[in-house]
Amino acid sequence: MARDSESGLPVRPAHGPSAPVGRDREGDPQPGRPGTYPFARGVCPTMCTDRPWTTRRYAAFGTAGESNARYRRLIADGATELSVTFDLPTRMGHDSDAPIASGEVGRAGVAIDSVDDMRVLFDGIPLDEVSTSMTIDAPAAPLLLLYQLVGEEQGVPAEKLSGTTRNDVPEEHIARGTRFFPPGPSLRLAADILTYCQAEIPKWNIVPACGHHGYESHRVGPAVEARQAERLAKLRAWRCGERVAEALVRMERAAVGEDNVLYPMKDALAAGATVGEVCDTLRGIWGTYPPMGRCRLIGGPPERPPLAGGRPPEPPAGWAIPR
Repeated sequence: MARDSESGLPVRPAHGPSAPVGRDREGDPQPGRPGTYPFARGVCPTMCTDRPWTTRRYAAFGTAGESNARYRRLIADGATELSVTFDLPTRMGHDSDAPIASGEVGRAGVAIDSVDDMRVLFDGIPLDEVSTSMTIDAPAAPLLLLYQLVGEEQGVPAEKLSGTTRNDVPEEHIARGTRFFPPGPSLRLAADILTYCQAEIPKWNIVPACGHHGYESHRVGPAVEARQAERLAKLRAWRCGERVAEALVRMERAAVGEDNVLYPMKDALAAGATVGEVCDTLRGIWGTYPPMGRCRLIGGPPERPPLAGGRPPEPPAGWAIPR
């Protein structure tokens, strides 16, 4: 994996001590080589030197239809990497017609309440030809499953879906203040996403640690909120309420026990359950969480790396890349 720089100088695959794996005088493990345990120098052998940096347009606003038009323009210009940011009610696990969501629907992100919205968001966009990053954090599980459901409707196998769901719970606690599950259930949900994706969506990046905090101040009018409320009313009118209720009960049982909650959650979303209803069900079991200090939710003993076999990306701030 040796290569030459643009100046013709040789660049070694990794720079470091001649004995890359071992113990120092305090007994702590040495950094090792990239792509080897304890992964202190990265999870991949070549890290970011074998291909160009991935560049995504941090986009989405208003309704799913408006954001879809934006994505189509980006794809027409040659983009293959999409980035979806969600409005505050979606990020907080509330439906657009909830009283607490008034005035925030479609601001600084797209409003996604159900599989119908996700279907419109990616209408005409083959999900096996793009990689999608979703900035969502706490409600990452239902939004990922909605994306998978749309892929299934397009005939795209789950193993061909690629992208990232930002499921950075500490960032929500520390920076944005949009946490709503206690740390224990939050970690349990992150673990469920990890095991689910390893089994069902292996190309998905599961638990990224976000090093930046971008926020768009795009403002929209009250018409967006009215349109989303109208869409929700139509959804609740045509769906089978009994099927939704049964699926939410199965998810509730999984949340109380130790089963992976994503499987019954997918059934509920496919039946027409909304993101707010899914999150409200989990809040009823796990409760909500007050403000907290900085903490580390993802970790484990050195003998067993917590994310071994997973795909944990690290998105940096754009201005920090050349520094």
